[in-house]
Amino acid sequence: MTPPAPDAPAGDKTLRCIRCGFCLDSCPTFRLTGNEADSPRGRIYLMRSVQEDVLPLDAAVSGHLDSCLGCRACETACPSGVEYSAILERFRARIEGGDARPPLQRFARRQLLATLTSPRRLAAMLRAASLLGSRDLRHMPSWAAELLTGRPGAQVRLPAIPDRVEVGSLPERSPALGEHRFTVGILAGCVMRVLYHGTNGATLRVLQRNGCEVIAPRAAGCCGALHLHAGFLEDARNRARALLDAVDPLPLDAFVVNSAGCGSALKEYGELLEDDPEYGERARRFAAKVRDISEFLAAIGLAPPPHAFPHTVAYHDACHLAHGQRVTAAPRQLLQSVRGLRLVEIAESDTCCGSAGIYNLTQPEMAARLQARKVEHILQAGADVVATGNPGCLAWIEQGLRERGSAIRIVHPVEILDAAYGAEDSGSRSWSPGTRPKLALEQAAGRCAAGGEDSGHEA
Repeated sequence: MTPPAPDAPAGDKTLRCIRCGFCLDSCPTFRLTGNEADSPRGRIYLMRSVQEDVLPLDAAVSGHLDSCLGCRACETACPSGVEYSAILERFRARIEGGDARPPLQRFARRQLLATLTSPRRLAAMLRAASLLGSRDLRHMPSWAAELLTGRPGAQVRLPAIPDRVEVGSLPERSPALGEHRFTVGILAGCVMRVLYHGTNGATLRVLQRNGCEVIAPRAAGCCGALHLHAGFLEDARNRARALLDAVDPLPLDAFVVNSAGCGSALKEYGELLEDDPEYGERARRFAAKVRDISEFLAAIGLAPPPHAFPHTVAYHDACHLAHGQRVTAAPRQLLQSVRGLRLVEIAESDTCCGSAGIYNLTQPEMAARLQARKVEHILQAGADVVATGNPGCLAWIEQGLRERGSAIRIVHPVEILDAAYGAEDSGSRSWSPGTRPKLALEQAAGRCAAGGEDSGHEA
């Protein structure tokens, strides 16, 4: 038998699957297709068959693996503790390093990741599209869509370009307001800095109001989450090492993240770098300090927000928060602490919306079906605001709501907390459905970027 590639899943991990089928009902792609090969159990069988030289790692096999969202709902459902995500990510590395992926398609994926994880490059692309009058563009150019998906005639739907495109930055060190309780680090992120830098500002202010000195390391760049989930493991490891070098010297009680996908990857740095003699132990120590913003605030005890937020809010569980980090109660607990807020549940709240990193760009048909299902559940919930803790979900669900002509707004939970604390009093409490909250998405963005791009984190 041919030895597996260095990043191939270990046989004992695939053998932990006892084929019980508990994962099937939790899998979004299996629910929609009914195809066993598009289920976690079926994909594990395919990967094991490739390992044992029963099947070649060809386009047919890789197609079924590519159709996986990586949402990890199957891990929540699995009674045997199968580490499905770890198995899949390492097998995807074999796909990217072998012949199953055409070279041009692999190049296109790398370029997409390079753009999304470089704030300056992403902002420049969005500005160029805006200048060309493409702000209402709904689809990727056909040549790019075909190259990225590998399918002739493919159509890739895109979110609307923001009204204002900037690379936001955060002060390197911000003092606690009132009694100092903790010193925490914060990850400004990649996409977050361009599309949701107002959310970063809200995160900073909420932490300060809860007694935290906040450090935003200037040298902390991309965490490697998108590369990890797409199968570019060495790229992910290099970014993890660079981030550790930036954060390691800091005396932090916790490292707080407001992006579910990034937080999930950061918490698994120990596994990602487990074979690295220089970084392995450092990665494990760092990962133990990583907390999602909702998880951290719930753990330390949220200072009661003084202002009401009189809206009906539906909460969508981001996959890498609910399944990747098993954090589901904390965001709801925080939202329920806000006076005037009525929290309602969405049907299938913890089912993927179809964004899934770059999935909505590489698997547009399945992503669109999942988006439509999610939006329909949101519309049926009777909310005027949706809250979720991941930028991909924010952008993808918002696009779906816009296409349905809905005035429902979607925000990060920390933006609601920020509004309830009364930051920028002139605008925060007067926020109404159908308008962006001035506080988190405009005023905060302007303040955080006031020093210009050179004062913040580099791409």
